[in-house]
Amino acid sequence: MDFVKKRRIALSSLFFLSGLCFASWATRIPEIQLKFSLSEGELGALLLGMPFGSLIALPLAGYVVHRFGSRVVLLSSGLCYGLFLVFIGLSDSLYSLSWIVVVFGMLGNIMNIALNTHAIEIEDIYKRNILGSFHGLWSLAGFTGAGIGGLTIYFGLPAFQHFLIVAAIVLGIVLTSQGYIIKERKARGGSGMVLRKPDKLLLRVGLVGFFGMMCEGCMFDWSGVYFKKVVEIHPSYVATGYVAFMAAMASGRFMSDAIINRIGKILTLRISGVMIGVGLLLAVIFPYVVTGVMGFILVGFGTAAVIPLSYSIAGRSKVFSPGVALSLVATISFFGFLLGPPLIGFIGELFNLRVSFTIIAVMGLCITLLMSIRKEVFEEIK
Repeated sequence: MDFVKKRRIALSSLFFLSGLCFASWATRIPEIQLKFSLSEGELGALLLGMPFGSLIALPLAGYVVHRFGSRVVLLSSGLCYGLFLVFIGLSDSLYSLSWIVVVFGMLGNIMNIALNTHAIEIEDIYKRNILGSFHGLWSLAGFTGAGIGGLTIYFGLPAFQHFLIVAAIVLGIVLTSQGYIIKERKARGGSGMVLRKPDKLLLRVGLVGFFGMMCEGCMFDWSGVYFKKVVEIHPSYVATGYVAFMAAMASGRFMSDAIINRIGKILTLRISGVMIGVGLLLAVIFPYVVTGVMGFILVGFGTAAVIPLSYSIAGRSKVFSPGVALSLVATISFFGFLLGPPLIGFIGELFNLRVSFTIIAVMGLCITLLMSIRKEVFEEIK
């Protein structure tokens, strides 16, 4: 096996590490709520710490990756990500837990920018799209993390011991992969300045990511509620739509690279937007189990390539260095993830969830629109 393939495997394991840590935290949220006797509102406030930490870390991530290189940032943030997971398990006060969750969110996003910056370096060596497969492993790690979490809960292990096991896995992955995560080549021209507005290309790609993550956030937080209240499925099967969406998104990411290499990035994003819109409208117009599942599968396949492709395009900016360009696009995109779920709830309160999901369907179609108008903006995209 040549060194480039070993680099790809090593980076793949680090993408898996990132998804494993995030999923491990998610499986223990109910236990944390019980441990600190949190109301629904108090738990919601605690959970806001992670997106808040992620958001404030984005400009910092772009700077440190540009300044120190993705290798140093990636390996150090990966180790710290696992370590702070253990700190969450050790927390004995809500005050300390709140700050740890914020830092955990910061580390997750710093690692995310470093991961994707390094992935673009390897993608350039391969001279074809491979970023989707990396993101597919992140999604696959979500299923694995949920499985490990379920097993530890079944055997009665407390969160601290569960997180200690995950931290040991993290340490093993970092130690075995660090020899193949080498310092990237000198960054292609571009500015390392973080506090600058994006150019036309990055702004357009950021908006694509914004609508894509808005749709993802909708599915993550509201798919179960939709199946319960609109589809009116048996309570035992309310997660059916979510599982269908996640399975389609994970498998779609593994398939997306071959599709992109065949039909191109722009056409792939146009089709993705149509699939999201059609899938959500199918679930809205025909709110039944079979059509709902089919619609959510379409949404999963539609969202699969949006963020990996947005990052791939951003990382080749001719104006900014890869780390900074990724940070700018990720910042714009992340607002979609933050705004989407509350928007669903607000509109659902005023009207109903079918109206909410219709509006999110329009947001998905906006991806197709953005990639179809003023095509000269995308002249540098291959």
